[in-house]
Amino acid sequence: MLWLTGLSASGKTTLAGLLHAELEKRRFPCFLLDGDRLRGGLCSDLGFTAQDRAENIRRAGEVGRLLVDAGLIVIAAFISPYLADRARVRSLFRKDQFYEIYLECPLDVCRQRDPKGLYRKAREGLIPAFTGITDPYEPPLAPDLTVRTADLSIEESLKLLLKFTLKHCAARRTT
Repeated sequence: MLWLTGLSASGKTTLAGLLHAELEKRRFPCFLLDGDRLRGGLCSDLGFTAQDRAENIRRAGEVGRLLVDAGLIVIAAFISPYLADRARVRSLFRKDQFYEIYLECPLDVCRQRDPKGLYRKAREGLIPAFTGITDPYEPPLAPDLTVRTADLSIEESLKLLLKFTLKHCAARRTT
């Protein structure tokens, strides 16, 4: 389980998709578990209260665990703003099965990127509980990998992420 966490627009979805494509090209059995897709289906009954966010992450962790148990490398892309929720997901896995990857990006850079217009909507009061603006984001205290996406290009970020993944997941390649 490669758990990508960070603010909205820090690069989670972009890098997760690129990593997934690269792993498939190299014949690794993998699955991309994206927060937006999960919220559109399995978690469509949840809102954005702290309790609903915790349940969203709990469900994502349980699905991820099932997929890892099936032999897949799971790339999960979730804001997952709370330390306790990420720790709860980590506890579902053995030490060598879960890697927290922090996509560190300053809030002002994320606001500038804003591909979905969410920061603008939050400023206008259209999104009442928005992580980084009106709701907290608790950065990881000891992530397994930090990728500073404001300082690195997408290609450099992917290269760092791929190197880490190959080091920790090489045994999962199919023949």
